Amino acid sequence: MVRILYIEDNEDNIYMVSRRLRRKGYDVVVARDGAEGMAQARSQLPDLILMDLGLPVIDGWEVTRRLRAVPETADVPIVALSAHAMPEDRERALASGCNDFVTKPTNFSYLLDRIEALVKRAPDR
Repeated sequence: MVRILYIEDNEDNIYMVSRRLRRKGYDVVVARDGAEGMAQARSQLPDLILMDLGLPVIDGWEVTRRLRAVPETADVPIVALSAHAMPEDRERALASGCNDFVTKPTNFSYLLDRIEALVKRAPDR
């Protein structure tokens, strides 16, 4: 079963996205701030991370940079989920190490397509 770490601080988003992912057969682990997300990423070793960028404690851009610097999480696909919808926001997310960028509100079908594509391409761990 594919394990997804969803790092998000908005309870409505957590409920909606994680519920729908679980219905599609994914194992979803939730972290509610950047520090918790980094700890969960290192302990859970997910197959993919969904990363809100506007997180409390440590923002998603910094969390992504730090995860990329650690061998255990360096290759885990990271999808930025953000209400920041300007082109420079996408560029900043990709520059920090995200593999993809999806805006909020999230088109769930599009998000699923991105998840499936990234999980298929990810190296076996």
